[in-house]
Amino acid sequence: MSSDAMITHLVGATALILIIAHTAGWLSRRLGQPTIIGQLIAGIALGPTALTGISPGLAEMLFPEELAPVLTGLSQIALVLFLFAVGYELDLGVLKGRARTVLSVSAAAFLLPMAAGAGSAVLFHEQLARLGAPEKMTASSVLFFGVALSITAVPVLTAIVRENGLAGTVPGIVAVSAAGLIDVMGWTVLVGTLLQSDGHGGFSWQLRLLLVVLFTAAMLLGARPLLRSLLWRPQVDPSMRLAVLVGFAFASAWVTNALGLHVIFGALLAGVVTPRERGATLDPDLVRPLHDIGLLLLPFFFVVSGKSVEIGGLDSAGVLALLAVTVLAVTIKVVSGTVAARLSGLDRHDARTVGVLLNTRGLTELIALNAGLQAGLVSGPLYTALVLMALATTVVTQPLLGVVRRLREHAERRPGPGAPAGPPEGTPAAEPEGTAAGPLPSSAPGTL
Repeated sequence: MSSDAMITHLVGATALILIIAHTAGWLSRRLGQPTIIGQLIAGIALGPTALTGISPGLAEMLFPEELAPVLTGLSQIALVLFLFAVGYELDLGVLKGRARTVLSVSAAAFLLPMAAGAGSAVLFHEQLARLGAPEKMTASSVLFFGVALSITAVPVLTAIVRENGLAGTVPGIVAVSAAGLIDVMGWTVLVGTLLQSDGHGGFSWQLRLLLVVLFTAAMLLGARPLLRSLLWRPQVDPSMRLAVLVGFAFASAWVTNALGLHVIFGALLAGVVTPRERGATLDPDLVRPLHDIGLLLLPFFFVVSGKSVEIGGLDSAGVLALLAVTVLAVTIKVVSGTVAARLSGLDRHDARTVGVLLNTRGLTELIALNAGLQAGLVSGPLYTALVLMALATTVVTQPLLGVVRRLREHAERRPGPGAPAGPPEGTPAAEPEGTAAGPLPSSAPGTL
């Protein structure tokens, strides 16, 4: 294909992807679901599930094979920008005053699903291998399945919390804070998982681990003061600061990708070490454009992810795996979060709300699955089932919150020995350990 023809295809494909994905996201919001649901469905529809099945010729004309590397590159650019913003907005200061509750909930809601996923991978490795798991169940593949069930999506969760009037309430604050810690633990385990996968660039995983540790230490100890001294000067134009920091994020992503860890880790790390304004506030001149550009380009990631999703390729075993993994993912996440929150002192309705909120997986799950797909830890029908699980667990969050709300209202209409001791949902409250409600921690784009 000539360069002119490639440009023509790219421009046409870009127009189609952006219009369809953002329209689908808008419709999803109108239906009370996160934007990601509509955009992911659009991405799946533009892949082999719908477009290729309806008209293979049209699919080839719109998305020729020669265009695949370009679309993949755009999807990786979108991920770097998005995760740079996630890392920059990650605020573990929310633990102050409520550390015991948040640590208990996050530990339970991560470790129990992690154990369930890893245990299922070991017990059913033969069945999973037939669906797209590696033939030999290594430690990397076992850990990956654990991460797939344990992760929670902070951006989508924050949007749901705000849309349901839970911002500033005990369950909302606990859920978002715990989700932040769950993601930190999840990304850490995923780093170990990818390090132990097949060697990258001829390096052993031990050498790669050493290089990752050295790079992380240099970033944490040296990057923040250096960036502050260079860029946080009155004479530095905000647009110049933005350009340098985005370049810094891509450089960090390049390093981790060269070490075989995927660009996502470098982008996250770059965001974490980027300095904040005085008073630990976020720099609006950095956050706003990152959100705008990231949200604009993320549909490319959904399309690239969707091209590996073939719903029509799910046979009876694949459908059974989808149902089993979805039920297991919802049950273990809701139950572990609810029980831990209840044992930490929340009333039963607030505890249920926390458990349901932590079931939200959304975009963070898709990013982890995409990393596993590229590392060869999952493929075929199993990848399709896990993507659909991420979609399903996010979709059911809103209906489950409605059930919890109705149970609370029913209990309040019939007060008795089992009536909730706390205030109604959606109002500020304080936890027994002094975890007074406050503003929700910052998060990545709330529209996701």
